[in-house]
Amino acid sequence: MTAAIPLPRPATDLLAVEQFSRVEDGERLHGLLWRAGDGWRMVSSAVLGGGIGTRSFVLNAQVAHGYRRTDPARHLAELARAAGARGPGVGLMTAADVRAYGHARDGGVEAVATAGLGVRGWAASPVAGRDEDTRPGTVNVVVALPAALSDAALVNAVATATEAKVQALLDAGYDCSGTPTDAVCVAARSPLAGDDVHAFAGPRSLWGARLARAVHRAVRDAAPAGP
Repeated sequence: MTAAIPLPRPATDLLAVEQFSRVEDGERLHGLLWRAGDGWRMVSSAVLGGGIGTRSFVLNAQVAHGYRRTDPARHLAELARAAGARGPGVGLMTAADVRAYGHARDGGVEAVATAGLGVRGWAASPVAGRDEDTRPGTVNVVVALPAALSDAALVNAVATATEAKVQALLDAGYDCSGTPTDAVCVAARSPLAGDDVHAFAGPRSLWGARLARAVHRAVRDAAPAGP
């Protein structure tokens, strides 16, 4: 694996992602990095930095089709360090070319999505489940909002983002709710003294409605035309 080469993009208001690339096993692969910095609480289903806590970056790394490594968290941490990320962060992976990401804004909320839809289906399926599924054909959604949320509202925001993702996939012509390995990360501001901490992030709440619209547009823009 060669060192990552950051490729800057013009800054956005909140969720400013940089592109980087690397060569791994002879293949050129790409990634997105958001250097969030201090003052963020994130909730994520990611293999690296999942759960709820203070995080300073989000990495969305493309990996090869047929990914076989059994240490994805370590791999993502290595990629984050090579790209110059520091501190605790979130790491996502996908087989999709992340350069085709969607980026949308609504009322101060920003969402970035990448969509690998080669392995897709419905969540409620008769297919037997298993403890691990590392197939990287994945829809990854990252959201940032300039407000403080309670722990419960962060969890609520994940549900809202997921609902908006499914709505976008249906609107794009896909007969599915996603892929078996979809991941989400929602970042909200760490509360300062005197800040309002919002207790709700459902789709009809102030911030949840904005989040839903931003995620819907980002996923819709990232998803290839439906089959």
